Amino acid sequence: MASLKLSPSSPISIPKSSGYVGRRGVSFIVRAEQSPSSSSDLQDKCERRRVVVTLGVVAPWISLLSKAPASFAAESKKGFMSVSDNKDAYSFLYPFGWQEVVIEGQDKVYKDVIEPLESVSVNLIPTSKQTIKEFGPPKEIAETLVKKVLAPPNQKTTLINASEQEVDGKTYYQFEFTAQARNYTRHALGVITVFNGMYIISVIMTLKHTRIQCNGSKWCFFYCAGKFYTLTTGANERRWEKMKDRLHTVVDSFKITV
Repeated sequence: MASLKLSPSSPISIPKSSGYVGRRGVSFIVRAEQSPSSSSDLQDKCERRRVVVTLGVVAPWISLLSKAPASFAAESKKGFMSVSDNKDAYSFLYPFGWQEVVIEGQDKVYKDVIEPLESVSVNLIPTSKQTIKEFGPPKEIAETLVKKVLAPPNQKTTLINASEQEVDGKTYYQFEFTAQARNYTRHALGVITVFNGMYIISVIMTLKHTRIQCNGSKWCFFYCAGKFYTLTTGANERRWEKMKDRLHTVVDSFKITV
């Protein structure tokens, strides 16, 4: 395991990758920190705090609750589909016509079936950090991810730019890079962020998906382990000029939804 110190106080350990989302759609797997284990799936990730509340107290939070499936796609901006993952609290857009594929180690992957380098993937790893800033500045983090995680070691990578954005009180790092293989170059965009906060889950949803009860209360609060989110998208360099506006739309659309 290679240990990379991204800032004086924020080391991150990244194991050697088993593969990458690229020409053949093979995944990479990243584990930065191990969250505590316990008896249920949700408790593997979250430290539960049971709070009995009245309807009047919970009312301001109702907009955060959803009875929709944990993840779904729907029509959104013209030419794009919207993905909303209620379980992991994020959403993004992807170009209409891309198909969802299942790749080990990735939370979500959509790709063009004709142009295999045109894809978007979302990866989640646990972290105890509160914001992405605790890992270091945008350029430093982006260079580490590009060289160590987002491209195979036999490809020549170039970080083109990296920047910081604040949206609804949350910090996101965006970056652009290329990864040059022997027969092709992939031009890619990425966005990363950290969320470490509180979810509110209805008892009905809890019983259905996790079988955890809340002692008869109508609502449960869960303080969940933080997540480091990485979304990457890209295309073959020869198609970059045609695809870049759509790919920027994908990256700009990524948001934490709680």
